[in-house]
Amino acid sequence: QVQLVESGGGLVQAGGSLRLSCVASGIDFSIFKMGWFRQAPGKEREFVAVISGYYGRIVYADSVKGRFTISRENAKNAVYLQMNSLKPEDTAVYFCAAGATTAPATQGERYNHWGQGTQVTVSS
Repeated sequence: QVQLVESGGGLVQAGGSLRLSCVASGIDFSIFKMGWFRQAPGKEREFVAVISGYYGRIVYADSVKGRFTISRENAKNAVYLQMNSLKPEDTAVYFCAAGATTAPATQGERYNHWGQGTQVTVSS
């Protein structure tokens, strides 16, 4: 049984930082691409960042470049999202996702497994 469990969300003031974590079980973690997506109230889910399996190639959404950093720790089956200089528009539920092919992808359809999400709220 595959499980993805996110943690680290919370309430932070604009300009602050949060670090999200996602721990996976039930998959061959090192070869899966791992992505972060988010969904704000009344909006569609959007891609945030992805790190590929094997070589760890990284892609970011333009809206978070220079502020967010994705990383992975294969020994712990974990992927992280360090979020700095947070803005109110970053407020959303953040989801971790795992895709069975190694290449990075920005489309949600390319991912096989999803976590339950963690709420991030940035106050102005």
